[in-house]
Amino acid sequence: MNRDDGKRGATQSGEPADEQQQVAVRRSKLALLRERGQAFPNDFVPDTTCADLAARFDGREGDEVEKTTATYALAGRLMAIRSFGKSAFLALRDGSGRIQLFAEKKKLGDDVYDAVKKFDVGDIVAVRGPAFRTRTGELTVRAESLRLLAKSLRPLPEKWHGLTDVEMRYRQRYVDLIANDDVARKFRVRAAVVAGVRQFLGDKGFLEVETPMMQPIAGGAAARPFITHHNALSLDLFLRIAPELYLKRLVVGGFERVFELNRNFRNEGISIQHNPEFTMCEFYQAYATYEDLMDLTELMLAQLAVAATGNTTVTYGELQLEFSAPFARMTMAEAVVRHSRLDESNVLDRSALEALAGDLGIDAAKRKPGLGLLADVFEEVAEESLVQPTFITDFPVEVSPLARLRDSDPRFVDRFELYVAGREIANGFSELNDPEDQERRFHEQFGMREAGDHEAHMMDEDYVCALEYGMPPTAGEGIGIDRLVMLLTDSASIRDVILFPQLKPHVRG
Repeated sequence: MNRDDGKRGATQSGEPADEQQQVAVRRSKLALLRERGQAFPNDFVPDTTCADLAARFDGREGDEVEKTTATYALAGRLMAIRSFGKSAFLALRDGSGRIQLFAEKKKLGDDVYDAVKKFDVGDIVAVRGPAFRTRTGELTVRAESLRLLAKSLRPLPEKWHGLTDVEMRYRQRYVDLIANDDVARKFRVRAAVVAGVRQFLGDKGFLEVETPMMQPIAGGAAARPFITHHNALSLDLFLRIAPELYLKRLVVGGFERVFELNRNFRNEGISIQHNPEFTMCEFYQAYATYEDLMDLTELMLAQLAVAATGNTTVTYGELQLEFSAPFARMTMAEAVVRHSRLDESNVLDRSALEALAGDLGIDAAKRKPGLGLLADVFEEVAEESLVQPTFITDFPVEVSPLARLRDSDPRFVDRFELYVAGREIANGFSELNDPEDQERRFHEQFGMREAGDHEAHMMDEDYVCALEYGMPPTAGEGIGIDRLVMLLTDSASIRDVILFPQLKPHVRG
């Protein structure tokens, strides 16, 4: 049996010494295969999977299994080999699961069995034979034929631990998926969540659309964009930071319920919550308010939690998160009062906010104008304390340039953010559809950009023009798919739920 025993001495190439030796041995085996003919055949078609075979014989005893005369063809990767001289047990894994194989010299013949003894863990093989149960009751395929389809030249790791190995997991996700069943499970859950979002919104009458990923103006969010250049047009373009303004153009055009599962790009830092390339679902509904979307979000997330975990109660680390409706709701000012020394009498007073911001160490040069400072303070004192799903409402207008003013108090807008486990998961609001107010706010944002705020919104004259044609009362929302999947798979880092996360360049020692 070939194994990686975990001893990893340094080499000039940066590879562990024992790994180099194993690669050399495996390459020599491949060279012999090439001499004998086709080393990578492509003429085998499986007729079942490990999971299907397990389901076929589920609950059937050994005698009943052995009475079946059918043979089954499977293919997959060898995950373990236990050799006993004239027989061997092998663990086969395909995309559906695992099953045990039993190879005997007397059944396969000398030549084939000698070839089997040269198999390595990681090889891709094809097997054909009947099923039986071992004395311990394990379902097993008795190999009547067993051959190599693709040679694995690098040994699989037996253990992944420590910071160095965690980094390798992200860099070599293909190995991570092979070595860790739980990693593959998380990405299957992710796929189920994305499919669930599509199904939910489709059932509600939303039309899925696609909008540009390269845009002449980076709009729809407060973020720094990536810049690229189109040679033929001699034009700088931005990778989108959000699809919002294009989706709302479609509402103007008559698509009253639209959504997009989209990739966004923001030229910002990398952390356990942030990746420069990430996935969101944005959707817009005409003749609806932000309160309607809070109700819709409660229903959607409860369904997604059940689909992913089987329950509306989700375990996340040491937390038990409850996704059944209703979620808690409070204004941003109420959250600040609950988690700071301010009270109802001074929470909206700029001087009181300034004093608290100073004590919290919020950079004076980066404090938002007007009541926008309330949002700065909220992030510092309250955000991390919002464990159970909680809607925060009543955002200051200074931090919401695309949201509709609150009728009862124009200092605020009709907006919410959803927080779970101390993280923002969703952001929604009743859309600003007054073109003159929108143009005024764009000019205010432009002034903030001129003053050095690189995340302030750019001026978008064509979007104002679209509003001038008339956009119906509308509510819109964006849900961070990566962060949602983190919660539903009990993942501590966003890199655990993105197949190929962005990393710093790898420097070999």
